[in-house]
Amino acid sequence: MNQLRLDPLSGRWVAVATGRLLRGSVFVPRQPAPFEQPALCPFCPGNEEETPPALETYGSEGNWLVRIVSNKYPAFEGGQPFVVDHRGPVFTEAPASGIHEVLVFSPDHDRAWASFDDVQSDLVMSAIRDRVEEHQSTPGLRYSQVIVNAGREAGASLEHPHGQLLGIPFVPRELVDEQGSFSRFAGGCLLCTAAEAEERAGHRVVESGESTVTFAPYWSGAPFELLVVPRTHEAHLHRSAPQDLSAVGRAVRNCLAALRSHLGDIAYNVVFHAAPYRASSPFHWHVHVLPKLTTRAGFELGTGVYINVVAPEQAAAELRGALEAVADHVSGEVAS
Repeated sequence: MNQLRLDPLSGRWVAVATGRLLRGSVFVPRQPAPFEQPALCPFCPGNEEETPPALETYGSEGNWLVRIVSNKYPAFEGGQPFVVDHRGPVFTEAPASGIHEVLVFSPDHDRAWASFDDVQSDLVMSAIRDRVEEHQSTPGLRYSQVIVNAGREAGASLEHPHGQLLGIPFVPRELVDEQGSFSRFAGGCLLCTAAEAEERAGHRVVESGESTVTFAPYWSGAPFELLVVPRTHEAHLHRSAPQDLSAVGRAVRNCLAALRSHLGDIAYNVVFHAAPYRASSPFHWHVHVLPKLTTRAGFELGTGVYINVVAPEQAAAELRGALEAVADHVSGEVAS
């Protein structure tokens, strides 16, 4: 039977309608045409002159392992004050000032986060933390958004594994809604409670670690949507303990590996949500992992109500099996 489930983070209703899978051809296939790559990949070693100068590099012996550069085509740039100008009854604007950076996750063109070893994953998380700290010290900025777009369908323009970090002068609506949900929740921390409840229920948990819980949330709005939650209650990513940052990065790596093992070469987005720099309201930072398997059509766009054709209970069960297979494969490679 189809169900409506309430997403307590966004306040949206989600329709879980598994019968719609019977229509066939529900999942959007990857585009057969590969990326239109430039003659030189600007993110590969040796081509550093194709990008702006590095803001930060991580590595040793002169070889970088993670590299951060300014985006050549920024959505936000400059240091103009965030001053709202009302130009008419419905015409309101402000400068799109801020920072837009690219985090090149690895020198290896073909090695995505799903294949990172612990050292590489830890370096990526350290770089994210350091850049958010830098953004916080920049006058006029209020919030940093970390994203990963993997695959053209997910918004990537280059194939080389990378993420983006945007420092912006306002708090976006999605975060405002989540902040409001945390403030209104009467049972303590919303995500501490959700993680504990999912672990008790068991059937939507994909991985339960010492420092993190990864689960397909009860209110999943898309097939195989996942949430990675650090066990330590902390509002700000950049203030988290190093071991918690490492654990989250490795949990993201593991769930991406499970998705790839089970679903193949799919496009996906990874979205980090942390509290705005100076926010004092309740919050718990977390990571959304969002495979791009279906298209949001007219009903979703017109109502804001998502339709999920794969129950999160089923998704989690399939991904647990996939994660076990990945672990067995890695153990076999190590043993040989």
